[in-house]
Amino acid sequence: QVQLVESGGALVQPGGSLRLSCAASGSIRSVNTMRWYRQAPGKQRELVATISSGGSISSGGSTNYADSVKGRFTISRDNAKNTVYLQMNSLRPEDTAVYYCNAEITSEAYRLNYWGQGTQVTVSS
Repeated sequence: QVQLVESGGALVQPGGSLRLSCAASGSIRSVNTMRWYRQAPGKQRELVATISSGGSISSGGSTNYADSVKGRFTISRDNAKNTVYLQMNSLRPEDTAVYYCNAEITSEAYRLNYWGQGTQVTVSS
């Protein structure tokens, strides 16, 4: 009943920018913490960025980033749209990976963890 759908992945040249989006849909009462992960071939899945719930007053709460992306990536959310974004600037070949969104969502009477299907980001000349 609840789905997370990522979009925005693409082939981009080094130094370029992309913005990923992940929209939650279905029977949702509330969306809590939202995260972006990534996984490159032969590598472990890595937590890229986290954003806490901001309630109805703000679009987002506190954020946290992996050291490898600090200063280059920005996570944000739009609570009215149940959507989380990842703005990626100054992209490097080592950023190449499948990016997954993750969210803690209360659907009906229970809070569960959900994953998106992933979107491919390739940084190459």
